[in-house]
Amino acid sequence: MSKPFVARRLFWVLVGFLLLPLLLLATLFEGARWMLVFLLPIALVGIYDVVQKKRSLLRNYPVVGHFRYWLESFRPEIQQYFVETNWQGRPYNRELRSIVYQRAKGELQTHPFGTQRDVYWVGHEWMNHSLAPLTPLKVEPRVRIGGDECKQPYEASHLNISAMSYGSLGVNAIRALNLGAKLGGFYHNTGEGGLSPYHLEDGGDLCWQIGTGYFGCRDEQGRFSAERFRDTSQNPSVKMIEIKLSQGAKPAHGGILPGKKVSHEIATIRGVPEGRDVISPPAHSTFSSPAGLLDFVADLRELSGGKPVGFKLCMGYRSQFLAICKAMTATEVLPDFIVIDGAEGGTGAAPLEFANSVGTPLREGLLTVHNALVGCGLRDKIRLIASGKVVTGFHILRAMALGADLCNGARSMMFALGCIQARRCNNNDCPVGVATTDPSLGYGLNVQDKARRVARYHHDTIEAFLDLVASAGLDHPARIRPSHICRRTAHNETSTFEDLYPYLSEGSLLNGSAPSDWLRDFEVAHW
Repeated sequence: MSKPFVARRLFWVLVGFLLLPLLLLATLFEGARWMLVFLLPIALVGIYDVVQKKRSLLRNYPVVGHFRYWLESFRPEIQQYFVETNWQGRPYNRELRSIVYQRAKGELQTHPFGTQRDVYWVGHEWMNHSLAPLTPLKVEPRVRIGGDECKQPYEASHLNISAMSYGSLGVNAIRALNLGAKLGGFYHNTGEGGLSPYHLEDGGDLCWQIGTGYFGCRDEQGRFSAERFRDTSQNPSVKMIEIKLSQGAKPAHGGILPGKKVSHEIATIRGVPEGRDVISPPAHSTFSSPAGLLDFVADLRELSGGKPVGFKLCMGYRSQFLAICKAMTATEVLPDFIVIDGAEGGTGAAPLEFANSVGTPLREGLLTVHNALVGCGLRDKIRLIASGKVVTGFHILRAMALGADLCNGARSMMFALGCIQARRCNNNDCPVGVATTDPSLGYGLNVQDKARRVARYHHDTIEAFLDLVASAGLDHPARIRPSHICRRTAHNETSTFEDLYPYLSEGSLLNGSAPSDWLRDFEVAHW
């Protein structure tokens, strides 16, 4: 029996077996009235907590949940102190969470008393504005994903929901994300846990992720099943297919779903034993080389009826990605998109060393992929999607300045659902019902309310992004360049991204004009 179920049961016991008899006693004995004065307000608060739909924590933990919000009321002053004294000058996750909360709830988003951090600390970044700003676009320009071999290209938003599986997240969380994606007009990545019925209920656009476990398209031996993939990929809600090579929080390790979360339903969807840890292999069994990866891309594109197919990775050895680029050039088989996941990306469960010390951060990974494609003359044929702590409109603009075409966000979308960073994702007892399959915890998450919050957060963030684009004097997001972002590199020095980061020229890896270290890695890259 779960803790929130016990909490609600005890509350109703209090109301039913204590309060009601007290009401009777209070009418008969004057001495019992003081107890009624104390218990009646508590009961009324608890009844309201259980029936309201906006705060998941209070629905799961009536009355006692208020202590958390009371303690949180001290947070702004404490947070301001830590933000201003952080030696890197970077805000903590809780500040980003506050930004998402404000947008998701439709609260006032202006800030009092000007800039809230020291702009002179080393590492501070900002955007160059124009003295001739334009009027912001009212309608977001879409990003077309789909190359020459794609028969069903997809028009994507600049911000979408990153991969989070059903199983890692609960039923209501998946429903709310997908409904939010439908309301807001952006796509929802399924994560590698398979395509569940809850991804399909509301008809939101989906990017179906195929991981090393091939959940949702595997045979009884755990190998890829072309027949199952063909049948599932024909669903009209599936707009894109993503092959997961690795993820930022635990690259080269594979996925982990604790056995506590593997219910009968999840076991059926994934095709795995119930109640046992589900560990995805570190590598794919269907292919083992760059050429094999591209053959798999081509096969999935054909089996799906020509839908966009790409792959996701966290950057490791540069020479290995260059080998993929060599294979693209030789075979002329190209993915429609590539997702670059930064090492700063989140996950529900990962070994400590992998989470903290393995994988390339988003900026360096994104630059590597962008430069490799430019150097091989392939960049204009493939869309790049950045994923890794993308929360605000400035984060989107910064990622595009580094080379991305659009972005995915997971952490921010969880905040929009009401995540309070309780850090219980791996124990299946998330108190607000987001990262849990426990139905008594999921009860607290109201789908309709949270879906509207997800859509509102997306809308306001895209609106802020377009406002920044116009402030830079640009008439389209595609015109964002590295020169638009500046960073303080010393107390008396600043540089633009164009100065800080090396950018290869078109075809320089093929004609030998690239820097020597790039040419060295390109030479040893074998596909």
